[in-house]
Amino acid sequence: MQPFTTLTGIAAPLPRANVDTDQIIPARFLKTIARTGLGKHLFAGLRYHANGAERADFVLNQPPYREAVILIAHENFGCGSSREHAPWALLDFGIRAVIAPDFADIFYNNCFKNGILPIRLPRAVCDALIADAATAATAHLTIDLAREVVRRPDGAEIPFAVEPHRRHCLLHGLDDIGQTLALEAAITAHEARLAAAPYLPAISL
Repeated sequence: MQPFTTLTGIAAPLPRANVDTDQIIPARFLKTIARTGLGKHLFAGLRYHANGAERADFVLNQPPYREAVILIAHENFGCGSSREHAPWALLDFGIRAVIAPDFADIFYNNCFKNGILPIRLPRAVCDALIADAATAATAHLTIDLAREVVRRPDGAEIPFAVEPHRRHCLLHGLDDIGQTLALEAAITAHEARLAAAPYLPAISL
C-alpha cells in the first residue's frame, strides 16, 4: 500500500449528503475482484448519460477536477452497502483523501485499508473548503497527515484527528497484510520455539 504522508493537489467539491456506495460505484461494475480499472466507472450514474456521454455539469468531468486527488462532501458519505469496490474506485480515479462531516462506518474502515484518508471536519468547515474548491484558482489543498492539518489556499491550517494506529499505518503504507509482515521476525521466532519444544501428548480426562 502506498504511504500517505503529505498530499497536495486539486480538491473537487461534491456538496451532497448521503452519497452511498452504489452512487460511488454502481453494482453492475462489481464483477471484478481486481482493484484496478474501476476509476472510469466512479460515480458512473452522475458522470455519464445513458448513452455513455459525459455529463458536462458533473464536477469530475470539468477541468481542473479531472485531476482531483481530494474530494469534499457532506454528511454520511459512503453509506449503503459495504462494498470495498467503493474505495477501490476512488483510489483508481486518483482520490487519496475524502473530507466530510462524517462517514458510514464500513466505508470509513475500508478507506484506511486501501490507503485513502477519510477526514472528519464540521459541516461549516467542509462548506468553507467547498467554497474554496469551487474556483479553479483556489482549488488546491495540502493535507499533512504527520501534523494532522489541512492547509487552505490562503495558508490557513485546519486541524483534524486520526486514531493513532490508523495514522501510523497510513504513514507507513501498512494494510492488514503489511501489519502482519511487519511482525514476521517475531512470528518466525515463535514458530521455531514451538518446533523445538518437546512433544506433550494430550491428556485424557
